[in-house]
Amino acid sequence: MLAQRRQLDMFMKGRLVGMLESSRSQTEVSRILNVDQSMISRLWQRFQVTGDVTRQPVSGRRRVITPHQDRYLIISARRQRGSTTRALSLALTVATGIRI
Repeated sequence: MLAQRRQLDMFMKGRLVGMLESSRSQTEVSRILNVDQSMISRLWQRFQVTGDVTRQPVSGRRRVITPHQDRYLIISARRQRGSTTRALSLALTVATGIRI
């Protein structure tokens, strides 16, 4: 049985790439290192494109509202301490037309 999801350290990634470069199949490397085959495939593709096995940082989810609308929400929340998030989002939708 294959291992559960886990991070591979740089040494293990290097071994993996070395085995693939020495013409072993992804399935064979998967069995030897006890790593899921899809993880090996993704790592190998990344290595072929970038020449590196490290992941690039990502920025995360895009913002839906602008800093100006964000400021509007903060001011509204401070003025109406007892209001719910649903009421605040509805007020922003009425004021700007953007649904959050």
